[in-house]
Amino acid sequence: MRWLPEASAEEREEFIAGTDAFFAGPSAARFAKFPPLDRIKWHLAREHRLDELIEVVRYERENPSAFRVRGVLRPSAEVPGVDTGSLPSEVTKLGASELPIRSKATEIVWEDERLVVRGYAFVTNVPTEDGGGLPRLAWLRRRGTRRRVPVKVRPLTMPRATRESGQALHCYDGAGFEIRIDPAKLRDRGEWQPGEWQLTLALPSPGGWRPGPVGKNDIGSAGHSRALPLDDGARLVVGFSENALRLTIDLPDIELVAGEGTEDSLRLALRVPERSDRTPERLRLTAKADGEERRYPVTASSGDGPTTHLVELPLSDLTRATGEKDPTEDFHTHVEFSDGTERRLTVQADFRPSHHDLPLGREIAVTTDGPGLVKLHDRRRQPIVDRAEWTPDGVLVLEGAYTGPGADLRVILRHGQRFEEHEASWEWADGRFVIRVTPDDMPSWDSRLPLRQGRWYLSLRDRDGWDHTGDVPVKLRADLVNTLPLSHRGPGRRYSLDRRFFDRVFLASGSALAENERGGYHQRRLREVATPLFKQRPLRNAIFYNSFGGKQFSDSPRAIYEEMVRRGVDAEHIWAVSDGQVALPEGVRAVEWHSEEWYEALARSRWVVTNVGLGDWYEKRPGQCVVQTWHGTPLKRIGADLLGTPRANRAYIASLPHRFRQFDYVISPNAFTTPIMRDAFCCEGEILESGYPRNDVFHRPERAEIIERVRRVLGIPEGKKVVLYAPTWRDDQRHTATKFKLDLRVDLAAARRELGEDHVFLFRKHPKILDAIPGAGQGFVWDVSAYPDIAELYLIADILITDYSSVLFDYAHSERPMLFFTYDLEHYRDTLRGFYFDFTEKAPGPLVKTSEDLVAAIRDIEKVKREYADRYDRFLKEFCEPRDGLATARVVERMLSFPRD
Repeated sequence: MRWLPEASAEEREEFIAGTDAFFAGPSAARFAKFPPLDRIKWHLAREHRLDELIEVVRYERENPSAFRVRGVLRPSAEVPGVDTGSLPSEVTKLGASELPIRSKATEIVWEDERLVVRGYAFVTNVPTEDGGGLPRLAWLRRRGTRRRVPVKVRPLTMPRATRESGQALHCYDGAGFEIRIDPAKLRDRGEWQPGEWQLTLALPSPGGWRPGPVGKNDIGSAGHSRALPLDDGARLVVGFSENALRLTIDLPDIELVAGEGTEDSLRLALRVPERSDRTPERLRLTAKADGEERRYPVTASSGDGPTTHLVELPLSDLTRATGEKDPTEDFHTHVEFSDGTERRLTVQADFRPSHHDLPLGREIAVTTDGPGLVKLHDRRRQPIVDRAEWTPDGVLVLEGAYTGPGADLRVILRHGQRFEEHEASWEWADGRFVIRVTPDDMPSWDSRLPLRQGRWYLSLRDRDGWDHTGDVPVKLRADLVNTLPLSHRGPGRRYSLDRRFFDRVFLASGSALAENERGGYHQRRLREVATPLFKQRPLRNAIFYNSFGGKQFSDSPRAIYEEMVRRGVDAEHIWAVSDGQVALPEGVRAVEWHSEEWYEALARSRWVVTNVGLGDWYEKRPGQCVVQTWHGTPLKRIGADLLGTPRANRAYIASLPHRFRQFDYVISPNAFTTPIMRDAFCCEGEILESGYPRNDVFHRPERAEIIERVRRVLGIPEGKKVVLYAPTWRDDQRHTATKFKLDLRVDLAAARRELGEDHVFLFRKHPKILDAIPGAGQGFVWDVSAYPDIAELYLIADILITDYSSVLFDYAHSERPMLFFTYDLEHYRDTLRGFYFDFTEKAPGPLVKTSEDLVAAIRDIEKVKREYADRYDRFLKEFCEPRDGLATARVVERMLSFPRD
């Protein structure tokens, strides 16, 4: 059914036969339990209403799980293109479970003696843009009783509700709420009673009110439990259980006041409140790893007010590690009372965490967590932030304590999803440190760029650390966690210091897009509403460039831009930039990818130059010249040539004729590629076999100056040979559907031992690969994945190592040696992709299977050059013509001669 719109008549007949067999069999009973859109689709299939079914499948591709709801008392699902009134009610009617509440707390704070909960809640598929469906009722109910306490709800506008809904059909901006809870209303006859209360929201919805819990966030104040002091020694513990917000009234009989280290013991000071008549006898210490228990006597000390007790814990009982980098050992604490009862030890409201140094670079930490439970850790010494601020000029300053040897450490910012890394400023002396980060001014080769969007976790790393496995996390002192988030508005985005896993700090870099440009709903509005309005305005004398989705100033679009400037063409130059991560030359206007400016530039620029697709929604307007430069000579199969393989996306393939009708010129690098483009991309228009403009760099008269500049920018030592490794990704090595793992088979440590004296190893990951490169920054391995243009790396590379990437066709223009690390050749060729020609016969260099053989080939590269000279010459003739350095000129001349309306 997924590919039914693209199916042949024969395939559709097979589908109908299979549908009839399904409904004739015992599995047909499952039909009633299908989700609403599936029920509609399968009913249409059962009645052989294929035209309507195809419309629903197409609709669902754009709006997965989203539909419109019709009816107030008896709600039903409605889908464009289908007369849903002609369907049986059991197919379209919606039960309560099919209109669930989706809710999230985004902030939980203590203000004016009230607990304030902010967040959003909406009924799925019931929009709130007109104010309908706003949270109207909320109450707390005590577990195990019928007692309910109503609380007031104030509506808020919260656009993140729409953005985080993950759909493009409905607007939920009006779904925000604020709830203020007075804990005093939870008293029973004026007294605090231990117990748990759940917060429930009820929203008006078709078919009646929908009650539901308030869900948690994954970071910050709404992502972690919190203990708040009440009067009379009570505590309010705010937390989540089964993704539902719950409040717990706790009456502790004993609390930890402080932990103090002595020469050979840890002394815990405990306090029993005046209202308690229970006597503590022992403290039970339990090792989390193996459950081993030890008990220690609790002794009372005299004094006025609440009774203070002491417990001595021998440090030897808390020390299990045998080396500095051993894993953290956790211990739980229970207090056993004389009446036979016990409870987890909690901390007093003003408790201040502490740490006590051990040998071997370890420490005993006495700290707490969200619910206020005591935490004892035997761990590697950690940097603990106790002061954080933003300076007026946008510098984040973190100060704190670290008693380890800090002189040989550096601070690493590591992206939580992409695993990209930056180094921050670090000062350390006398057990204190200062970290400084200027997120709007991060170094990126020879430019300065804002910190990429996402969460950046801070860690300490040995200066000669090979990778992140030995990193020490930077944490916030536990009694200060509720001082976060700490935010700063930069010129183009918001930055925020926040926390995850209770006390692990990270720096969040926000989106470069405006709020009304983010998310599927707003992107659909920009495509369907804003773009037609832009097209009503006249074309501008501008050239709009897009290189790899706004990720680079590079490739053939860059070559065309530079030729336009060289010729003095009177036009505005506009460059698409994704997340502000591209440095542009003076005179080029940057527009953020998928911003309103981006859509306007695409609709109003006289020339559009792109090296990737623009989407099947895009339609050029009369008078525009759109050039598709593309970005590779195909070795592995692409486009429609993947039909019949697991890699085939039939919807994308069916859209190719329309996509390629939008291009006036499609650039081909050589005679080999032209027919493949014609067939694989279903290209009906003109294919200009000019050669790739990007490869003119090998023929530029100033290439010696470029080489000198690039080596200087990278910092490559004089006299060292450069090995460039640029592999492609592996379709079966994934983090997610679109993010791929680094399939590293090169033994970089061994390569450094063999080659480090006279070589550097430049590692260029494919943009789809996320993982960090081990050993990068240690003098031999250099991660050049973020370098703006790989063409400049080709110029400085003495040797290229690749596999099945199209970089081999470009680098061949240099006529320098290539090695092919094809450790998985058979699997890649026969299972994953398939090739257009016999790679083993035509590769202009040896196919190497092992890291050891790869290093040996680098060492004996002159022999490789001699053995493959003839094959290299044949390869150049077949795949690298034309190569006269005039490809850019040929393309620009066609662009400038394009007729204007």
